Amino acid sequence: MCGASSLHHVTAIAGDPIRNFGFYTRDLGLRFVKKTVNFDDPGTYHFYYGDETGRPGTILTFFPWAGVPAGRRGVGETHQTAFRVPQRSLGYWTQRFTEKGIAYEALEKRFGESVLPFTDPDGMALALVGIPGAENEPGWSNGDVPAEHAIRGFHGVTLLLDSAAKTAAVLTDVFGFKETGREGSVIRFKASGDAEGSVVDIYEAKGFLRGHQGGGSVHHIAFRAADDAEQGKMAQKLVSNHGLHPTEQRDRNYFRSIYFREPGGVLFEIATDIPGFAVDEPVATLGRELKLPSFLEQHRKQIEDVLSSLEESVS
Repeated sequence: MCGASSLHHVTAIAGDPIRNFGFYTRDLGLRFVKKTVNFDDPGTYHFYYGDETGRPGTILTFFPWAGVPAGRRGVGETHQTAFRVPQRSLGYWTQRFTEKGIAYEALEKRFGESVLPFTDPDGMALALVGIPGAENEPGWSNGDVPAEHAIRGFHGVTLLLDSAAKTAAVLTDVFGFKETGREGSVIRFKASGDAEGSVVDIYEAKGFLRGHQGGGSVHHIAFRAADDAEQGKMAQKLVSNHGLHPTEQRDRNYFRSIYFREPGGVLFEIATDIPGFAVDEPVATLGRELKLPSFLEQHRKQIEDVLSSLEESVS
């Protein structure tokens, strides 16, 4: 094992960018930490939401494609993405969801924790998990959601898979997770400590229909590597121990990434903690300006023309 990892970020697909921006910054109170483009499709925005600095484990990102057809949840996909909040804040959030007309389900218990499932405007499956003592962790306030009730980054993700065994082997061997419990068809894996993004649940659902990506679907989930060297060791384990073949490293400006399809079909990424989101703008003004990687700067005018209709709404 190369040292325990945890979630770095989750990337999903949205429809209307303006609606997505409003929901995550105003309704959920996350900070808009970066406004950039999909480096592989620069006519599309790439939005990053997180805490004050966009620390690994707090970052939810979106490719918003206006008019994208809705995805279909199923096997081979991330079934739900869960955030941590203070245990005593669940009442506040239930009331806020009611007032804002946000679709949510009844509070439930999972592995002894209180869970409030809800969905975003694109139908993405989300949840808030009440964590005792989370009020002592730093919380970003947008001036509307009080800091005491603010989201504290990710709790974890639930994967819906045909079979858990081979994916479990990757989680434990490469990322240092440990199986910590089973409830029905769900197996819980945890990274050491109780940091953000330390939980991966595998919901084993043999015979379910395969998922189909679209609006409301998670595109991929990323795990943390401290630096290039740790990422390299993880990549080597994927090849030698699991017969998996990650991509070459890609520079995403705020982290460096490799990608691979895990045995159950979910796209996994390993992203470095460095250099972080303050590499091209100060923390105080994160998310204010459209940031482009150097190889796209020469096309800024054309890119801004394509995206111009949204500029005022997501500034």
